[in-house]
Amino acid sequence: MDSVALRERRMEGFEIDTIRARVSFCEETGEILENRRMAKAAQNRRTENLASYEKLVATKHGVERKGDTMPYTSVNGHMFSLLTKDDGVILRLPAGEREAFLKKYKTSVPVLYGAVMKEYVDVPDALLTKTSELKKYFDLSYSYVSSLKPKPTAKKKKTK
Repeated sequence: MDSVALRERRMEGFEIDTIRARVSFCEETGEILENRRMAKAAQNRRTENLASYEKLVATKHGVERKGDTMPYTSVNGHMFSLLTKDDGVILRLPAGEREAFLKKYKTSVPVLYGAVMKEYVDVPDALLTKTSELKKYFDLSYSYVSSLKPKPTAKKKKTK
């Protein structure tokens, strides 16, 4: 609810505390949620998916989870998995495996910040909880990205 709406409600005789009781703010996604149950459900989904994602990352020796607000994994400067702002997990797969994954799990190519992530697939929440089944695709993703040419590292600017 914006400040104008709050002001209008106050003028109508509503107490500001009553309005605040009906509106919750989800700190993880930055969205204003209409009631506390929705906020709690969003927080629970975030917590569950983050735990499942960390469990998945732990299955691959030598892979480190990076990122605080949007956890991800990368190899040679190329990202290959990500926990999105919407609490979904995406994986980067080679073309043939990507098509098979999309068909098998009836999922889609993710869109983040208005950009289509062409080499990625959305991982359904039901599959995310099945670490042993998802591990195959996580390993494929790691292998695919490892085969790509490493991105050049940024050189530090010299200070005079």
